[in-house]
Amino acid sequence: MERHTMVLSIGIIAAASIGGIVEIAPLFTIDETVQDAPTMRLYTPLEQAGRDIYMREGCYACHSQMIRTLRDEVERYGPYSLAVESQYDHPMLWGSKRTGPDLARIGGKYSDEWHAAHLLNPRAVSPQSNMPAYPWLASTRLDTRNFSGRLRALRSVGVPYTDEMIENAARDASGQAMPDSDASLALAERYGEATTISSFDNVPRELTELDAVIAYLQILGGLVDPVELMAEDVELSGGSGTSNQEATE
Repeated sequence: MERHTMVLSIGIIAAASIGGIVEIAPLFTIDETVQDAPTMRLYTPLEQAGRDIYMREGCYACHSQMIRTLRDEVERYGPYSLAVESQYDHPMLWGSKRTGPDLARIGGKYSDEWHAAHLLNPRAVSPQSNMPAYPWLASTRLDTRNFSGRLRALRSVGVPYTDEMIENAARDASGQAMPDSDASLALAERYGEATTISSFDNVPRELTELDAVIAYLQILGGLVDPVELMAEDVELSGGSGTSNQEATE
Protein backbone atom coordinates (compact mmCIF):
# COMPACT_ATOMS: atom_id res chain seq x y z
CA MET A 1 0.00 0.00 0.00
CA GLU A 2 2.92 2.34 0.73
CA ARG A 3 3.82 2.16 -2.98
CA HIS A 4 0.34 3.39 -3.96
CA THR A 5 0.18 6.68 -2.11
CA MET A 6 -2.71 7.99 -4.17
CA VAL A 7 -4.88 4.98 -3.30
CA LEU A 8 -3.87 5.29 0.35
CA SER A 9 -4.75 8.99 0.38
CA ILE A 10 -8.13 8.38 -1.22
CA GLY A 11 -8.83 5.61 1.31
CA ILE A 12 -7.97 7.89 4.23
CA ILE A 13 -10.17 10.68 2.89
CA ALA A 14 -13.06 8.26 2.31
CA ALA A 15 -12.79 6.77 5.81
CA ALA A 16 -12.58 10.21 7.41
CA SER A 17 -15.58 11.42 5.41
CA ILE A 18 -17.71 8.46 6.42
CA GLY A 19 -16.72 8.91 10.06
CA GLY A 20 -17.51 12.61 9.89
CA ILE A 21 -20.94 12.02 8.38
CA VAL A 22 -21.78 9.42 11.03
CA GLU A 23 -20.78 11.86 13.80
CA ILE A 24 -22.26 15.06 12.36
CA ALA A 25 -25.47 13.97 10.63
CA PRO A 26 -27.38 13.17 13.87
CA LEU A 27 -26.82 16.75 15.06
CA PHE A 28 -29.24 18.01 12.40
CA THR A 29 -32.08 16.04 14.03
CA ILE A 30 -31.08 16.53 17.67
CA ASP A 31 -33.96 18.94 18.36
CA GLU A 32 -36.38 16.09 17.66
CA THR A 33 -34.82 13.92 20.37
CA VAL A 34 -34.19 16.50 23.11
CA GLN A 35 -36.83 16.15 25.80
CA ASP A 36 -38.56 19.23 27.18
CA ALA A 37 -40.20 19.69 30.58
CA PRO A 38 -42.29 22.89 30.46
CA THR A 39 -43.90 22.14 33.84
CA MET A 40 -40.55 21.77 35.62
CA ARG A 41 -40.09 24.34 38.36
CA LEU A 42 -36.84 25.94 39.46
CA TYR A 43 -35.02 25.45 42.72
CA THR A 44 -36.05 28.08 45.25
CA PRO A 45 -33.25 30.18 46.77
CA LEU A 46 -33.36 28.07 49.96
CA GLU A 47 -33.19 24.79 48.01
CA GLN A 48 -30.35 26.13 45.87
CA ALA A 49 -28.47 27.15 49.03
CA GLY A 50 -29.05 23.66 50.42
CA ARG A 51 -27.61 22.20 47.23
CA ASP A 52 -24.50 24.35 47.62
CA ILE A 53 -24.07 23.18 51.23
CA TYR A 54 -24.65 19.57 50.12
CA MET A 55 -21.72 19.98 47.71
CA ARG A 56 -19.60 21.83 50.27
CA GLU A 57 -19.92 19.00 52.77
CA GLY A 58 -19.03 16.38 50.15
CA CYS A 59 -22.36 14.52 50.28
CA TYR A 60 -22.15 13.83 46.54
CA ALA A 61 -19.05 11.68 47.12
CA CYS A 62 -21.12 9.01 48.90
CA HIS A 63 -24.58 9.50 47.37
CA SER A 64 -25.40 9.35 43.68
CA GLN A 65 -28.38 11.09 42.10
CA MET A 66 -28.83 8.84 39.08
CA ILE A 67 -31.29 5.94 39.04
CA ARG A 68 -30.33 3.63 36.20
CA THR A 69 -32.77 1.78 33.95
CA LEU A 70 -32.19 -1.52 35.74
CA ARG A 71 -35.23 -3.23 37.21
CA ASP A 72 -33.76 -3.61 40.71
CA GLU A 73 -32.88 0.10 40.87
CA VAL A 74 -36.33 1.17 39.71
CA GLU A 75 -37.99 -1.11 42.25
CA ARG A 76 -35.82 0.26 45.05
CA TYR A 77 -35.56 3.95 44.21
CA GLY A 78 -38.43 4.75 41.84
CA PRO A 79 -38.62 5.85 38.17
CA TYR A 80 -35.26 5.94 36.43
CA SER A 81 -33.54 9.32 36.03
CA LEU A 82 -33.74 11.33 32.81
CA ALA A 83 -31.30 13.97 31.59
CA VAL A 84 -33.97 16.67 31.41
CA GLU A 85 -34.43 16.49 35.18
CA SER A 86 -30.88 17.84 35.59
CA GLN A 87 -31.15 20.59 32.98
CA TYR A 88 -30.87 23.33 35.61
CA ASP A 89 -28.23 21.62 37.77
CA HIS A 90 -24.88 23.42 37.75
CA PRO A 91 -22.90 21.28 38.26
CA MET A 92 -24.78 18.02 37.85
CA LEU A 93 -24.52 15.61 40.79
CA TRP A 94 -25.23 12.27 39.11
CA GLY A 95 -22.26 10.61 40.78
CA SER A 96 -21.09 7.02 40.43
CA LYS A 97 -20.27 5.88 43.98
CA ARG A 98 -22.86 4.71 46.48
CA THR A 99 -21.50 4.41 49.97
CA GLY A 100 -25.02 5.48 50.88
CA PRO A 101 -28.25 5.10 48.88
CA ASP A 102 -29.13 7.03 45.73
CA LEU A 103 -30.96 10.27 46.55
CA ALA A 104 -32.44 11.17 43.16
CA ARG A 105 -36.01 10.67 44.49
CA ILE A 106 -35.53 10.99 48.24
CA GLY A 107 -37.86 14.00 48.40
CA GLY A 108 -40.97 13.35 50.50
CA LYS A 109 -39.90 9.83 51.45
CA TYR A 110 -39.04 10.85 55.01
CA SER A 111 -40.29 13.66 57.25
CA ASP A 112 -38.39 16.87 58.00
CA GLU A 113 -37.88 15.60 61.55
CA TRP A 114 -36.29 12.40 60.25
CA HIS A 115 -33.88 14.32 58.03
CA ALA A 116 -32.95 16.68 60.88
CA ALA A 117 -32.22 13.76 63.22
CA HIS A 118 -30.32 11.91 60.51
CA LEU A 119 -28.09 14.87 59.67
CA LEU A 120 -27.35 15.69 63.31
CA ASN A 121 -26.77 12.07 64.39
CA PRO A 122 -27.20 9.40 61.69
CA ARG A 123 -27.05 6.54 64.20
CA ALA A 124 -30.19 7.88 65.90
CA VAL A 125 -32.32 6.72 62.97
CA SER A 126 -30.02 4.22 61.21
CA PRO A 127 -27.98 2.34 63.85
CA GLN A 128 -25.66 0.72 61.27
CA SER A 129 -24.96 3.95 59.38
CA ASN A 130 -21.34 4.97 58.78
CA MET A 131 -22.33 8.48 57.71
CA PRO A 132 -20.65 11.32 59.64
CA ALA A 133 -22.74 13.72 61.71
CA TYR A 134 -23.20 17.37 60.73
CA PRO A 135 -24.22 19.08 64.00
CA TRP A 136 -22.91 22.49 62.93
CA LEU A 137 -25.66 22.81 60.32
CA ALA A 138 -28.21 23.44 63.08
CA SER A 139 -26.15 26.15 64.77
CA THR A 140 -24.93 27.97 61.66
CA ARG A 141 -27.12 30.84 60.52
CA LEU A 142 -27.72 30.85 56.78
CA ASP A 143 -26.10 33.85 55.11
CA THR A 144 -28.62 35.15 52.56
CA ARG A 145 -26.75 38.30 51.53
CA ASN A 146 -25.44 36.88 48.26
CA PHE A 147 -28.53 34.91 47.23
CA SER A 148 -29.50 37.38 44.51
CA GLY A 149 -26.01 37.12 43.08
CA ARG A 150 -26.24 33.32 43.05
CA LEU A 151 -29.48 33.34 41.10
CA ARG A 152 -28.12 35.96 38.71
CA ALA A 153 -25.07 33.78 38.04
CA LEU A 154 -27.29 30.76 37.37
CA ARG A 155 -29.40 32.79 34.97
CA SER A 156 -26.25 33.64 33.02
CA VAL A 157 -25.82 29.91 32.26
CA GLY A 158 -29.41 29.34 31.20
CA VAL A 159 -31.51 28.87 34.35
CA PRO A 160 -34.61 31.03 33.70
CA TYR A 161 -34.83 32.96 36.96
CA THR A 162 -36.83 36.17 36.53
CA ASP A 163 -35.82 39.62 37.74
CA GLU A 164 -38.48 39.33 40.44
CA MET A 165 -37.07 36.02 41.68
CA ILE A 166 -33.55 37.45 41.80
CA GLU A 167 -34.62 40.63 43.57
CA ASN A 168 -36.54 38.72 46.27
CA ALA A 169 -34.12 35.81 46.72
CA ALA A 170 -33.23 36.48 50.36
CA ARG A 171 -36.83 37.15 51.35
CA ASP A 172 -38.04 34.01 49.59
CA ALA A 173 -35.43 31.90 51.38
CA SER A 174 -36.68 33.11 54.74
CA GLY A 175 -40.30 32.72 53.73
CA GLN A 176 -39.91 29.07 52.76
CA ALA A 177 -38.76 28.17 56.29
CA MET A 178 -41.36 30.36 58.02
CA PRO A 179 -44.83 29.05 57.07
CA ASP A 180 -46.81 31.77 58.83
CA SER A 181 -44.97 34.72 57.30
CA ASP A 182 -46.12 37.02 54.50
CA ALA A 183 -42.94 36.09 52.62
CA SER A 184 -44.13 32.50 52.31
CA LEU A 185 -47.20 33.63 50.35
CA ALA A 186 -45.09 35.59 47.89
CA LEU A 187 -42.76 32.60 47.51
CA ALA A 188 -45.66 30.34 46.49
CA GLU A 189 -46.76 32.88 43.88
CA ARG A 190 -43.30 32.97 42.33
CA TYR A 191 -42.40 29.27 42.41
CA GLY A 192 -45.80 27.57 42.41
CA GLU A 193 -48.34 26.36 44.94
CA ALA A 194 -46.63 22.97 45.16
CA THR A 195 -43.53 24.55 46.73
CA THR A 196 -42.80 22.99 50.12
CA ILE A 197 -43.04 25.60 52.88
CA SER A 198 -42.06 24.27 56.29
CA SER A 199 -40.10 24.95 59.45
CA PHE A 200 -37.64 22.34 58.28
CA ASP A 201 -35.46 22.25 61.41
CA ASN A 202 -38.44 22.95 63.73
CA VAL A 203 -37.03 26.36 64.70
CA PRO A 204 -39.36 28.65 62.74
CA ARG A 205 -37.84 32.03 63.57
CA GLU A 206 -34.23 31.20 62.75
CA LEU A 207 -32.92 30.38 59.29
CA THR A 208 -30.08 27.86 59.47
CA GLU A 209 -28.00 25.78 57.10
CA LEU A 210 -29.97 22.76 58.34
CA ASP A 211 -33.15 24.36 56.97
CA ALA A 212 -31.49 24.73 53.57
CA VAL A 213 -30.17 21.17 53.33
CA ILE A 214 -33.49 19.62 54.37
CA ALA A 215 -35.37 21.84 51.90
CA TYR A 216 -33.04 20.61 49.15
CA LEU A 217 -33.37 16.94 50.08
CA GLN A 218 -37.16 17.22 50.20
CA ILE A 219 -37.38 18.52 46.62
CA LEU A 220 -35.14 15.88 45.03
CA GLY A 221 -37.22 14.09 42.42
CA GLY A 222 -40.09 16.53 42.84
CA LEU A 223 -39.30 19.35 40.42
CA VAL A 224 -41.31 17.59 37.70
CA ASP A 225 -43.54 14.50 37.40
CA PRO A 226 -41.14 11.61 36.58
CA VAL A 227 -43.88 9.27 35.33
CA GLU A 228 -44.98 11.83 32.74
CA LEU A 229 -41.37 12.29 31.63
CA MET A 230 -40.82 8.54 31.30
CA ALA A 231 -43.83 8.26 28.98
CA GLU A 232 -42.38 11.02 26.79
CA ASP A 233 -38.96 9.35 26.87
CA VAL A 234 -40.38 6.08 25.54
CA GLU A 235 -42.21 8.00 22.80
CA LEU A 236 -39.05 9.89 21.77
CA SER A 237 -37.08 6.65 21.59
CA GLY A 238 -39.73 5.10 19.38
CA GLY A 239 -40.72 2.66 22.11
CA SER A 240 -37.88 0.36 21.14
CA GLY A 241 -35.71 0.70 24.22
CA THR A 242 -35.75 -2.64 26.03
CA SER A 243 -34.39 -1.18 29.25
CA ASN A 244 -36.97 1.62 29.18
CA GLN A 245 -39.83 -0.81 28.72
CA GLU A 246 -38.60 -3.12 31.46
CA ALA A 247 -38.16 -0.22 33.87
CA THR A 248 -41.69 1.02 33.37
CA GLU A 249 -43.45 -2.34 33.61
